[in-house]
Amino acid sequence: VQLQASGGGLVQAGGSLRLSCAAAGRTFSNYVMGWFRQAPGKEREFVVAISRSAVSTWYADSVKGRFTISRDNAKNTVYLQMNSLKPEDTAFYHCNTIQGDWNWGQGTQVTVSS
Repeated sequence: VQLQASGGGLVQAGGSLRLSCAAAGRTFSNYVMGWFRQAPGKEREFVVAISRSAVSTWYADSVKGRFTISRDNAKNTVYLQMNSLKPEDTAFYHCNTIQGDWNWGQGTQVTVSS
């Protein structure tokens, strides 16, 4: 499955970005999807996940109240609205199934300046 994340960029602290991740080649709606991030020199970490029907979401404490995940199963796409960004949010952001079943791809880079 090809995962294509987009929407990253450079933003000042307190700003917002909206990330998108499109999945090609699989029935997207069958999977719990998540966003993950990896900062330079650090392990990849979980950010947020969304259930198959978007009824349930789960957030890391570090982003709770600032980030919002959503999905459009008809478009095989998952979104991440990021508000009140902080310099510590700087990382490459990837989407995948919650278990990391698919190739991670390049992700999209988010840089938050102070």
